[in-house]
This record gives sequence, C-alpha cells and structure tokens, in this order.
Amino acid sequence: MILASSGWNSWVHRWLEMKGHFMLFRVCLLVIVVSSLGRADGQAASGNTAQPVTDAQAARVDQSVRSFMAGIARDVTREGPVAWRKHFADSPVFFMVNDGQMAFAHSTDATKGIHDFATKIRSIHLEWGSDLRVDPLTQGFAVVAASFSEEQNFLDGRSVQERGYFTGVAQMRDGRWQLRDAHWSSVRGQ
Repeated sequence: MILASSGWNSWVHRWLEMKGHFMLFRVCLLVIVVSSLGRADGQAASGNTAQPVTDAQAARVDQSVRSFMAGIARDVTREGPVAWRKHFADSPVFFMVNDGQMAFAHSTDATKGIHDFATKIRSIHLEWGSDLRVDPLTQGFAVVAASFSEEQNFLDGRSVQERGYFTGVAQMRDGRWQLRDAHWSSVRGQ
C-alpha cells in the first residue's frame, strides 16, 4: 500500500497534533498485533478482533489477565519451571528474551529449555510486584508488565536472587490466557 498521498500525510499530521505520538504508537502496535492474529501460527483468531475494547470489556480483560499472572506466580512457585510450559503459547510465533538476548526463539526451544532447567533446580519462588500493569489491546490480546522478584534454589546448593522487570503479550488461546511473547530484564549488580 502506498501511503505517500498528500491526503494521508495531511490526515496523519492533524491526528498527531490532536493525539500525540504516544497514541500513534499504541494504534500502530494494535494494528500490527491484530493484523498478525491467527495467520502466523495457522490458527483462526477467534475472539480477537480489531475493534477497540469498550471500558467494560477492558475491565474484564484487565481482571482476567491479572488472575492469569497471579496463576503463573502460584504455579511456578508450586511446580517449579515445568509450570512455564502451560503458560507459554505452544506456537511457532512464541519467543522469549532475557536481558537483551534471545532465550527461546520459538515454542520448541522453550520446551527444551524448560526441561533442561528443571533438571538443575530444586525450587523457585516467583512474585510479581504490586505495579502489575495490563493494557487490553483487544478482548483476546493484552500487554502485561510488572516488576518481579525470584529466588531460585539449585540442586547443587546454590541460591540465586533475581529482581527486575517483565513484559509480555498475553493472548487468549483455546479459552485461556497464555504468554505469546515474553521479556525479562534483571537489575544489574545484585
């Protein structure tokens, strides 16, 4: 699509004056997410529409995703790293980045990495901070962000304390929320 017509540029200019660059970023992100729904992993995007969410829908998504995030912390603390598998989308489009490095390029990498890590760990305690944020993009997609603290106790006796910030994209798949993408940033010099 060619967007260089003077009508398009004029409209964008007026819109930016009214709404600002942040709103443009949010709309562009929504367009990118919605345009990729269902196509990237070959599944239909049921329940995910490009329609903006109403205030009531946004409140429901917010509450539902907050419950999902609480469930992640509870499950990882109870079950260890194997609990992550059910919370990461089992899809080729899934990826996870840790401190600026690709940790898992897709779901298959995540499955192997989780399995390998589980053979080395005795227990994990994960907590999200009270600053958890949910940005409902549609009824089936939301951006999540929160500070975290985690204690990892290894079989060899080591104990690692980490804290930092987590961001991800939550997607409603098969009637439940899953993380489609995830990024962890740890605080340096702990």
